[in-house]
Formats: sequence, C-alpha cells, structure tokens
Amino acid sequence: MAQDVCPAKSEPALSFTQGFILGQLSIVLLLAAFIKYFIFGDPPSPEVTASVRAAERRSRTRAHKKSLLSLRESNTRETGQQPTLNKKKSSILRPSPPTLTIGSILDKTYYKVDSHQPESLDWFNVLVAQTIAQFRSDAQHDDAILTSLTKALNGTTRPDFVDEIRVTELSLGEDFPIFSNCRIIPVDEDGLTFKPGKAFDANMATREGARLQARMDVDLSDMITLAVETKLLLNYPKRLSALLPVALAVSVVRFSGTLSISFVPSNPSENTPTKMTFTFLDDYRLDFSIRSLLGSRSRLQDVPKIAQLVESRLHRWFDERCVEPRFQEIALPSMWPRKKNTRGGDEAIADAERSFGKTKGMDIANDLPSDVRKEVEAEADARADRVHETLRYRRRPRAEDVFSAAGSMPGSMPDLDIST
Repeated sequence: MAQDVCPAKSEPALSFTQGFILGQLSIVLLLAAFIKYFIFGDPPSPEVTASVRAAERRSRTRAHKKSLLSLRESNTRETGQQPTLNKKKSSILRPSPPTLTIGSILDKTYYKVDSHQPESLDWFNVLVAQTIAQFRSDAQHDDAILTSLTKALNGTTRPDFVDEIRVTELSLGEDFPIFSNCRIIPVDEDGLTFKPGKAFDANMATREGARLQARMDVDLSDMITLAVETKLLLNYPKRLSALLPVALAVSVVRFSGTLSISFVPSNPSENTPTKMTFTFLDDYRLDFSIRSLLGSRSRLQDVPKIAQLVESRLHRWFDERCVEPRFQEIALPSMWPRKKNTRGGDEAIADAERSFGKTKGMDIANDLPSDVRKEVEAEADARADRVHETLRYRRRPRAEDVFSAAGSMPGSMPDLDIST
C-alpha cells in the first residue's frame, strides 16, 4: 500500500517587503508621469488650438442652421394645409402706403448687394477710438471699474473652497480696434442669408422678419491684462486645514473676427422698442497670454495645464454670449426730438454765466487777505442770524390766540374796548 505523500508547498516568488516596495515604486512612477505629461506637458501650438476650436464652432453653427431649416419646412407644410380667410378691405379708410421692404430700401439708397464694394470705416474707427480713450481716462480717476470687477469676482457663485479674490493689476491697453471691410447683407428672420452663390432677388426678401445686416471685420492687437490673487482652502477634515496661495494674470493679446450688426424694428402692438443686435461669426480668433503662480514657499510658475483650463473656460464664456447663433440685444431709445433732451442755445449761455459768476466769486474770496476774509465771513454769519431772528418772531397767529376771548367774533379785537 502506497503511502500518501503531501505535495511540497510552493514558495512565493517575492516576499511581502519586495511586493510593498514594488507597489510604492509603481505609484511614484504613475504620479511622476501624470505630473510631467498632464500638468507640465507642452501645450499644443496656438494655431492648432485655434483651428480645432474653429472647426467645433463651425460644426455647431451648421447643426443650428440645419435645425432651423427643418423646422421652417415643417411650419410651411402646416401653414399650407390651413385655409386662409379673405378679409374685405374697407372702402372708407384711406389705404396706407406700401410697407418698405428690403428691396425698396436698397433701391432708394442705391445700394447694390451683388456689386457694391466693401467700405472702409476710417471715420468709425476715429469715433470708437475717442470713446475708448475717454473710457480709459475715466477709469484712471475713478475706481468704479475696479469696484465692479471685485464685486463680480466675489459674487454668489464663488465656491466655498476659494478665498476672497483681490484684483492686483488692471490694464485697459493702449491700442484701438480697427474696423474694416463693411458690407450689407440681407438676411431672413432667423439671421440666415438668402441662398449664397446666387444673385440677390428682392422678391426673396419680402417675407416678414427679413432685415438688413451689416458685417465688418474687426482686428485688435493689444495687451489688456487682469491679474488676481486668492487662496484655495482645504476644509477637510476640519475647516481651513490648509491654504494654497494662487496668483493668476490673463492678458488678451489678439482678437480678429467678423462683427454682425442688425436692427430689429419695433412692434407697436406688443409695445416693444427698436432693438439693435450684434454677434460675432464663428470664424473669430482670440489669443490669450496666461501666467500663473502656485504656492508660497515652493512655487510653481506658469503651469501649462492651468493656462489651458483658463483659456478654454474664457472661450466657452465668450461663445455662450455673443457668437452665432447667440447674440446680444440692446433696446434703443426713441429717436424723436424731445424738449428734455435739448442742449445748447440760450439755456447753455445762462448756465455758463451762472457757473462763471460762482467761479468768479470764489476766486475773489480766495484772493482776499486772511484777516479781511474772516471779517467778511463773520459779517455774513451775523446777517444770517438777524434774518433768522426776524423770521422766528414774524409768525402767524394761532387760532386759539384769536378766539381766546368769550363771545368774540372772527376778525374782532378782544383787548380793545370801544365806548359807545
């Protein structure tokens, strides 16, 4: 009878210590690779990033136009199936003049959409430059823009792990945007052009909601900088367990694109004013220069991943507000002349004389010697006190003083005894 033999127990290839060391080394290598390639990796070139973003915006615009066209076709079919009611025209009311269409406006202004050359906007550039220069001058003497930025950055949307944000640098630039190549393009109520590649037909623009759109190229090369600093708070396991100082500076160095402006007529039935809408086409280029600094002692400077995240967030913010198909809408005031808005003429001369009189009086008072000025001020105070005393004793009689005597009549003198 064969004896049962227990199989030999296999020894592990690595001991516990060796396995622990190998696991720690693998974690360290993964962290090093993550820090090197994800945080400190070289970002793609600006040209590649701009082309990728432009392709994404173009695909989004095409999808939006396709959805608008499909929705318009479905509405056209439903409208065609509904019977139309023929309303009898009144024979008493005088017929109103024909509504001005896009075709008639272009004819009366001698503007040929197909053959008119794009216009330079030198005069417009001068006006815009004056406005921006005045805005920059006002910002130098007033902290309103700094206060508004600080309030906006520390609004209700600030996360709990971010400390108070403080603005450390603000530069509004020195150059001005240049507008050029302005042209007029008819568009429909959805902002779509009329069949590109074909000659413009005025009969195509008679549909309600069609309007004219001005498109112009804009280019700006400047250094507009906003620098802030804050602290990242670690509130686990207890509040303010750790702090990480963060400094960030964002500069706009280049912007080029196509600006589209159009007017939406007022609707008296709905009591809506005339509005101006503007948007940028999806072919714009926006370049940033982003500098960052992390830590207080061991500092990390200009982390590429932080620059990519901030730039992506800024592009998304801009796209969500004023890049087609989204647009900004501004209500315009009434253009009819009003008395309260009138300036100049005799009223301006009177205001200037009053202002000059006050200024001259102040200058004369400042030119007097100190002792004479004190005497004049003391005399003026004494005169004011005398006038105050006179007015205090010159008061109207009260009703109880007049009717205090018994049996007296209104208007009689109770203390005067007239003998008969």
